[in-house]
Amino acid sequence: MASGAEGMVAPPEHAKDLFGDTLPLVARYADLLAHAGVERGLIGPREVPRLWERHLMNCAVIEELVPEGADVVDIGSGAGLPGVVLGILRPDLTVTLLEPLLRRTVFLRECIDYLELPNVQVRRGRAEEMRSEVRADIATARAVAPLARLGVWALPLLRKGGSLLALKGEQAESELEEARRDLSAQRPCVADVIRVGRGKVEPATTVVRVTVTSESGHSSASKARRSSGGSRKKRGRKR
Repeated sequence: MASGAEGMVAPPEHAKDLFGDTLPLVARYADLLAHAGVERGLIGPREVPRLWERHLMNCAVIEELVPEGADVVDIGSGAGLPGVVLGILRPDLTVTLLEPLLRRTVFLRECIDYLELPNVQVRRGRAEEMRSEVRADIATARAVAPLARLGVWALPLLRKGGSLLALKGEQAESELEEARRDLSAQRPCVADVIRVGRGKVEPATTVVRVTVTSESGHSSASKARRSSGGSRKKRGRKR
């Protein structure tokens, strides 16, 4: 993937504090977004001047919520936010960029090849089609879907104790309250709204975190039915 230095968006001075030694690689990714990303319709041209503050740094701070060595699936990855940023910042992570649209997966594959990110892979498909193929500790999503619908896609992909980290805006609290029943119906879980990156980004990044507390409701229900059925059979034999 060709990209030149002309027209590159320089990182703000405080980006070094956040990205450390990975800053040059993040800058190369920013250059890709500002050029190929715009040309292919993955990033709006108006977003280029605020790529660092609004997009790259906004995504980077959620790494505070990701445990060491985690398997991460980035749902509806699009241009790779936040999945590519996490893959650059945290080589200990295994990141899957899950995206259904061909033109976006082509960009993402070229991107990870260009940036040489061995811990990041791209899979083309919809989250609801990957329930038997993908298991993750963390699912991330940014500007993908309302929370209730996102839960249907993301929660089945998570291991017990895993979390969905949904980057949201000012209405995060009200959106969560409206979605709580749907989320719990999908899988037993707890959810809260947290703000990360205080002192690093302004404003802090708002995240709805939904953590799975047990195996899927479907599996638990099946076990319960089998157990109940077995007890009835035993009672029947006894009579």
